[in-house]
Amino acid sequence: MIALPVALPDAPPIQSASPTVDPARLAAAWFAQLTERSRTMPREEPLPERPIAVLAAFASIALAAGRSLMILVPDDEPLPDLSNALDLTMRPLCLVLPGADFAARIALRATLSLMRSRLARDDEEEQTPAWQQQRERINQHAALWQETQQWVAKNDRNPWPAQVADLFPAKILPIAAYRSLQQKSSDITLLYRCDAPVELIVAPGSLLHVGMRSELPSGRKLALGSLGSETERLRIELAQLSQDVADMELELATAQGEMADFTRRYYELVGRRMVELDALQAKLAREEAEQSPERPEVNAEAEQKEQRAEQSARESQRFTEAQSDEPTSFRPKSDVKRLFRQLAQKIHPDRASSESDRNWRTQLMSEANRAYRAGDADALHEVAKLWDEGRREPIDEIAFAASNSGTETKVATSPPPNLVRQVERMRGRLAEIDRELHRLFGSRLYELFIAARQARRMGRDLLVEMADKLDDSITSLRQQLAVKA
Repeated sequence: MIALPVALPDAPPIQSASPTVDPARLAAAWFAQLTERSRTMPREEPLPERPIAVLAAFASIALAAGRSLMILVPDDEPLPDLSNALDLTMRPLCLVLPGADFAARIALRATLSLMRSRLARDDEEEQTPAWQQQRERINQHAALWQETQQWVAKNDRNPWPAQVADLFPAKILPIAAYRSLQQKSSDITLLYRCDAPVELIVAPGSLLHVGMRSELPSGRKLALGSLGSETERLRIELAQLSQDVADMELELATAQGEMADFTRRYYELVGRRMVELDALQAKLAREEAEQSPERPEVNAEAEQKEQRAEQSARESQRFTEAQSDEPTSFRPKSDVKRLFRQLAQKIHPDRASSESDRNWRTQLMSEANRAYRAGDADALHEVAKLWDEGRREPIDEIAFAASNSGTETKVATSPPPNLVRQVERMRGRLAEIDRELHRLFGSRLYELFIAARQARRMGRDLLVEMADKLDDSITSLRQQLAVKA
């Protein structure tokens, strides 16, 4: 390993990209040439068209290939767009860490919660080599993983575990955040529009420099790490929370949709048979009680089984009624997932500025959830259209207002009360989603859901197997009742 100076030696560029080059193709070309075994010099590339999309594609390619990645940016300004551009499957494997400490805490907690959720869901998307390697990484750092989850649960201002970055194969962060890392090396390092810090440690030939060094937007005056206004700090925190809450709303809606889909099939195959089995057991127990009136314990057992049969029937009826308006299956495509996340980021009710605004947002969010559960991209676009037609949100509360500002920020004596409430509500919602996911993953039905998913990978249908066993039991009880009759 060698420590690179701030000034990088020149290297011949990869074939320049035309404006029509697909970001994934260009990223693949960068990766292929960067990983040549004979390569010893850093690569330099001009800023391509749609650079954020190219960087996101490059991250997916590196992770799929099992390579650890470090993307360094000059400051926090590119992080929101880059985070949103990342492939949704790979997003929890990427530590997107702002330089501002208060924003970094929010981002880190949300990403760790997102990673825990994906590991618990164990979906088909998490069966890729990148996720298999992630499970191995967590097993190797079991104590660190446990420590980070305890830190997330406490949700206080204590510092995060010093080695937390070791849990992530990809790290995307500004130079300021990179300096605080204890583990600074990676298989591939990409510098985006910034100079290499003196602390940078890379292997020969593993460095890619994209864009002009220190190339920042014109008129940029406010440094994210030196905010003098509590209002600006809260606006930045609100923007970070909006992004992370949207990620977690998508995760919660997906987990709930998967469970609703599984629960529907469970009742179709197992639940209705359980209702019939309970009814037959109650009937058989009542007949035995009538034949043995001198034995009160037999009558008590019959009453208990009758109560259970009635409860099973009621639960089945409630489920049938609740599912009458639900879609018949839950298979959202990636574009539908991305649309839902974008909407949640914009219209979330906890960002409301008034009660009427909150009611309006809640209605839109409800429609977005319904459309997502149905996998209806057109309906999601319609919700977005309604939002654009009636938008009531000031633009400077949508993005990283302070970091994008072209003028100096005036220090206010105190932040607007409404902004304070928005931040508090969004903080609370982030913690609430984490608790909801934790309760969901801890339920017995979810354990069965995971067992069924794992059985399916081995060519078995666990619910069908359970249904077959219930059919055998039902047949046996019917025969017993027939004999008694």
